[in-house]
Amino acid sequence: RRERQRFVDKNGRCNVQHGNLGGESSRYLSDFFTTLVDLKWRWNLLIFLLTYTVAWLVMASMWWGIAYLRGDLQQAHGDAYSPCVANVYNFPSAFLFFVETEATIGYGHRYITERCPEGIVLFLFQSLLGSVVDAFLIGCMFIKMSQPKKRAETLMFSRAAVISQRDAKLCLMFRVGNLRNSHMVSAQIRCKLIKSRQTPEGEFLPLDQCELDVGFGTGADQLFLVSPLTICHEINSESPFFCLSQRSLRSEQFEIVVILEGIVETTGMTCQARTSYTEDEVLWGHRFLPVMSLEDGFFRVDYSQFHATFEVPTPPYSVKE
Repeated sequence: RRERQRFVDKNGRCNVQHGNLGGESSRYLSDFFTTLVDLKWRWNLLIFLLTYTVAWLVMASMWWGIAYLRGDLQQAHGDAYSPCVANVYNFPSAFLFFVETEATIGYGHRYITERCPEGIVLFLFQSLLGSVVDAFLIGCMFIKMSQPKKRAETLMFSRAAVISQRDAKLCLMFRVGNLRNSHMVSAQIRCKLIKSRQTPEGEFLPLDQCELDVGFGTGADQLFLVSPLTICHEINSESPFFCLSQRSLRSEQFEIVVILEGIVETTGMTCQARTSYTEDEVLWGHRFLPVMSLEDGFFRVDYSQFHATFEVPTPPYSVKE
């Protein structure tokens, strides 16, 4: 088995990194909300905590500043004195007043008096700013938690692809399955062949993408994925594998990227699962073992045989030959 760099990992992660963006990196800031959602969870949680901590400290400092400028911190709070905020003596008490106001806890011990216009303006500013921060950060966390990426973990692909005859035609086949009882609505599958080639003009294309027909013309690419399905690509004169034989397969270098898309039935969000097969993961003259059996009133899927294959008589020649 030859280990080499993959364009798409088996788990669907694309091995592409963008570098030397220069001034183009400012585009990430113009769409800051999407950038925040795309960050890893540890950075999201760090930004979440830092934003609230800094906002709370700044707003508490502003309340403390008003009390300091009015002299509320130095004067005794007697019955005849009317401070800006009652019972604010120092920074901790100003911070507690801000938290009570922001969280609408309202213990009743600290409150704004009517003789503090600057406090009323700051209270309105705090309410508006708190609503904006809550909507932005909580909305970001909600979208990140509801992303359908984890739904792709329960969509399975066979570890290997096989080449054998089906209906007297040489076909490239692989298997897909859905582990959950909830369906994938409007599930569709596509395949891309990634292979380097040189054009007649002498241009070298290191990662040229070519479409593999898995039933686009007949509608076979639209899947009813309630049980494992075997996806079939017929190797004919229009297929990029028209000249592929069992012997030439050993010296080829290519990668087949499989993309399964659909709508999650429970959330209505679009989900995409990906995997890839290199030339070492294509088995010539094999077929997948059956996984469906009829039980008492229902069909049973045995996922222990999902990746299993067995050898079948297959001509070692290419379709062209």
